[in-house]
Amino acid sequence: MRLKTSNSFWIAVGAALIALVLLVRWNSGQVQAQTQAPASLAAAQPQPEIKSAPPTPIAEKKAELGDDETWQPEWDGIVEKALPRELLSSRVARAVKPLCPRFNSMREVDKRAYWAYFFQALSGAEAGLKPTADVRHTEPDVAVKDEVTHRIARQQGLLQLAYMDSERYGCDFDWEKDKELAEHDPSKTILQPQNNLLCGVKILKNQLIDQHKPLLSSTSYWSTLQPGTISVKVFLKQMANVPAACGRRPVRGEQKPGPAREESTASVPSQTIAAAH
Repeated sequence: MRLKTSNSFWIAVGAALIALVLLVRWNSGQVQAQTQAPASLAAAQPQPEIKSAPPTPIAEKKAELGDDETWQPEWDGIVEKALPRELLSSRVARAVKPLCPRFNSMREVDKRAYWAYFFQALSGAEAGLKPTADVRHTEPDVAVKDEVTHRIARQQGLLQLAYMDSERYGCDFDWEKDKELAEHDPSKTILQPQNNLLCGVKILKNQLIDQHKPLLSSTSYWSTLQPGTISVKVFLKQMANVPAACGRRPVRGEQKPGPAREESTASVPSQTIAAAH
């Protein structure tokens, strides 16, 4: 009788251990699946439709001269894929209306192309489309101390940004790594086009969405977007070839461009700048 009870006991223990092992394996599989799910979902997310933006006047000129330091087609894709939903929504239609009147009614792919062109124009005005451009201003109002480098700030890269933007806007700049490299070393994190452009998208979102300011504002991060300055005229010149979907037209007093660019080459008049301010 004791032997029979003992056998039953061990059989029950064995069954319990098997069940425990199976349960542990099942839980492990669930955890692994949950861990891998985000990456799988991210890979499954459809990529947005993108299209190339037209070349800015400075890009056209560089092409004529055979200058390789110019805007690259893949940079359009970097900007277009990084755009947050807010910059494609009606929330920014009024802010960008002076430069792209039809923005609110445009297809999403055309909105993305508009922003790609905008950043190309901004880079043309800020850095001449040179990804390794580096400037240290000496004017008292702009010669500020960089909170990250603890030196007088330099404006660097395609959009002339600073290392302190990494803290202000969450940009992917690594001063500890870059400080060991030469001033114009293209491998510096702040000079890499993708890092610089992605940071620019974040700064623009902060201006238009978080601060509810127009595209042309006296307090814009970039002086080239500040109405009434010499710099803004440089930027507006680069906006001459804005995508035709924006619906820009020449205004009275301007010379009407040829038919090939009738919808895209009108300059922004001074009254438009005032309205955007």
